[in-house]
Amino acid sequence: MAKRLEKEGQKTVRTGSKVVCVDDRFPTEILIYYNALPLKDRTYAVRDLGVGISANGEPGEIVVYLSELKNPCSAKPPHPERGLRHGVFVKSNHPPRPRSKPRSLSRPEQKSRRNPNGTNTNQQRKKHRHGA
Repeated sequence: MAKRLEKEGQKTVRTGSKVVCVDDRFPTEILIYYNALPLKDRTYAVRDLGVGISANGEPGEIVVYLSELKNPCSAKPPHPERGLRHGVFVKSNHPPRPRSKPRSLSRPEQKSRRNPNGTNTNQQRKKHRHGA
C-alpha cells in the first residue's frame, strides 16, 4: 500500500507516520457518516491504512485512519471504520520536537570568594544571616 502512495507523488505514509491535512473540504453528503473530520494544516498520527469505500460509495479507495479521530463503522459488511481519503494528507516534513531537559529548580553552586583579609565572603554572609 505504501508503494501505491509513492506512485501517486506522496512520500511513504505508514502506520505511525505524522501527516498534515491539506484539504478539509468534504462533500456535505458524507458528514452524516463521520463523528470527526480533520482540519486543514493540523498534524495527525496515522493509526492505520486500509482499503475503504469512496465518497460515492465505490469500494477500493485507499483510506487513512488517524489516532486522534475515531469514526463509526460502515453499515456494509465487514463493517470497517470509515476512513479518510489518503489524498487529503501529506507526510509531515517537520522533525519530531526534541524533548527539552527539565530545568533544575536548585540554585547553581556559588563560587567561594575570598576577601583580601583571607576570609570567605560566603561563610561571612551565612554567619551574619544566622546570627553567628
